[in-house]
Amino acid sequence: MIFKKDNLRLGMILGFFGPMAGLVAVYFIKFPSYKFSDFIDYFIHDNKLITSIGSLSLLVNVILFTLYVNTHRDHTAKGLFVVTLVYGIGILLLKIFN
Repeated sequence: MIFKKDNLRLGMILGFFGPMAGLVAVYFIKFPSYKFSDFIDYFIHDNKLITSIGSLSLLVNVILFTLYVNTHRDHTAKGLFVVTLVYGIGILLLKIFN
């Protein structure tokens, strides 16, 4: 199974798609009445939502990171960590320059 591999590239791929899945989950749970494009626009332009939804979407990576660290797949965990940092810095910059 793909989740049993210990590969830096796999960690980066999972780290890239994890927050996107978290963002879609938040959309379906909290904002189903909005169109997805309106939700993304609202997310990008509202400083309160950038912090809260950004953190919730990164929670997927935290769960994956914990799973891979606890199963001693350190290369995959490194990839997840690096991409999570990039996403976190991106969210911080979006909040600062918004």
